[in-house]
Amino acid sequence: MLRPVLLFLSIAGGTAALASQLLDVAVKPGSPSAMTATAPKAVPSPQQTSSGYRTVTLRDDGRGHFQVEANVDGRRIDFLVDTGASVIALREGSAARLGIFPRASDYTAKIQTANGTGKAARVTLNRIEINGITVRDVQAIVVPDDQLAVNLLGMSFLSRVKWSHDRGKLVLEQ
Repeated sequence: MLRPVLLFLSIAGGTAALASQLLDVAVKPGSPSAMTATAPKAVPSPQQTSSGYRTVTLRDDGRGHFQVEANVDGRRIDFLVDTGASVIALREGSAARLGIFPRASDYTAKIQTANGTGKAARVTLNRIEINGITVRDVQAIVVPDDQLAVNLLGMSFLSRVKWSHDRGKLVLEQ
């Protein structure tokens, strides 16, 4: 059974929230998700292996945000890491680069923005890899480009790896 998803976007406040009973993509206040991100991406450190684990360290972009380029189903896609987002949110343009073209009938998740109502499509991404850390069969939604300024790497990826944040570094481990 599909449940509605709501998206609230406030350009002035730089805040967006996408919520439902099962899916909850939320962006913290001050997040650039409602704005065009112009700061340089955080560059992942080289993969490190310790005790059999793969570790990637991301450094913040100077504003406290972590941006990363991931390999998604064989294509490079830019993301804003968002620990408050329970699923990955892809802009339609990025989804198209992945060969994902939801039909109009696939947009069943109802969303509400500051500009009115809209819809999102639920999808499953086969594989997401960040510098050697790989997660398969990851839930995501596709959101029209005019309703989301950046792709969000949410908890549907992050909950499947160990991660920690300390003094401007986000460490992913698998």
